[in-house]
Amino acid sequence: MSNYICKIASLEEMNEKWDYEIEIATNKENWIIWKMENLDYMQKGKIIPYYGILNGKIISEATANIDSNIVQNSQGLVDNTTVYLSAFRTNKEYQGQGYFSKLFKYMINDLKEKGYKNATVGVEPCEVKNMQIYFKYGFDKFIKADYETYPDGTKTLVLYYAKDLN
Repeated sequence: MSNYICKIASLEEMNEKWDYEIEIATNKENWIIWKMENLDYMQKGKIIPYYGILNGKIISEATANIDSNIVQNSQGLVDNTTVYLSAFRTNKEYQGQGYFSKLFKYMINDLKEKGYKNATVGVEPCEVKNMQIYFKYGFDKFIKADYETYPDGTKTLVLYYAKDLN
């Protein structure tokens, strides 16, 4: 892990990572739209993208959404002291090796330094593995369930959970 660094992503790094995600995606239409939105949000200070980089290669990521106007169902999920976390991803060949855990700790410490007191996440009920990961990281306070709409119009049920950052 000595060649693994955690950092806030640059615009160039975001472009590289989003191009990778689009390349491997089954529904490229949604991913292309999400890329454009996220690049715009980053430039406008509405998100903080965190990346884990191993030997110069981006292998893990997570995004802190800090503007309630960009989060669906944002009531109770994001405000001046609460951040909504999304896009927890690690490239398949690096999963289960502790890389994301290191990135998660880096992100939480940075958000605490920025004054955030709580973090929230959303997970689809069918994403059992993700739900287990979120519980492991302390997201054990159920907030609500609601539907989100993907860019292609697909609606999906999402369960929202919170954790204290103290």
